[in-house]
Amino acid sequence: MAGLKQEIAQQRPFASAQEEALLNLMRTADCLNRAFHRTTREWGITNTQYNVLRILRGAHPQGLACSAIGSRMITAEPDITRLLARLKTLKLIRQKRDHHDRRVVLTYVSDAGLELLRQMDPVIQKLPQELLGHLNEEDVREFSRLLELARHGCDDAVAPPTCTGEGKTLSCDGTAAVGKDTAAAV
Repeated sequence: MAGLKQEIAQQRPFASAQEEALLNLMRTADCLNRAFHRTTREWGITNTQYNVLRILRGAHPQGLACSAIGSRMITAEPDITRLLARLKTLKLIRQKRDHHDRRVVLTYVSDAGLELLRQMDPVIQKLPQELLGHLNEEDVREFSRLLELARHGCDDAVAPPTCTGEGKTLSCDGTAAVGKDTAAAV
């Protein structure tokens, strides 16, 4: 098995073990994400659209506000409104104003969205085993533990998922970053 230095044809040593680990993580995440995308595109949707549909199925029959969807997403989407508009065009979701607060638009998975998820489920449920099945159970648990530990130190300066396309500086867990200059990000 080739190491990261060989895969990316790097001649010089990494500046630190942390740099090597970060680059390994980024390369691995990209690899797994591309494999997942190849699967979801067979149904004409992206990974992010699939994630939204799963979130809405989990809330079904209730709908969710845009901000609630954004806070539950696996990967940050800078403009959830546009993402939801694409899903609405595909008739995979439906939206209506909250009768208690007309400023809030609730999004629901449609019957077509539920049917698409039902079709996708058998294939998607096999992916974790196909992509990570070469690791033993103990390694998978340790891998998850280390990834969760790594996220604790993550202050994300990229705009978080919002309904307006605007954002504040957040940490990886979605809470406001403490001690950061958030005024420029608002």
